[in-house]
Amino acid sequence: MARNLFSTRVLARVALAGAIAAAPLAAAVPAGAASASAWDRLAQCESTGNWNADTGNGFSGGLQFTASTWSAYGGTQYASKASDATREQQIAVAEKVLKAQGAKAWPVCSKKVGLSG
Repeated sequence: MARNLFSTRVLARVALAGAIAAAPLAAAVPAGAASASAWDRLAQCESTGNWNADTGNGFSGGLQFTASTWSAYGGTQYASKASDATREQQIAVAEKVLKAQGAKAWPVCSKKVGLSG
């Protein structure tokens, strides 16, 4: 019985150590991706946080996509224009833009909020 208790304790410690070691990886953002809070800060700068912004200035959505960028990066699979897409859909497209163009796609606000990529 003492041996069984020892084995159980060792296994529990190993499992706990593995969970602790893996925790940072589970929360990590994929390379080249931005966190959700970074996208929210960018939207706050670009459109005062209005994910449905469409002022008729040629840009729409929370991250102020042009129609050509929205279309080129797959946004039209969600909606005809960014302002009609959800926050999550806009972020999905923005991740593709960030990967291809870097933060320069949002030249002023990316600097203000510290977005890089």
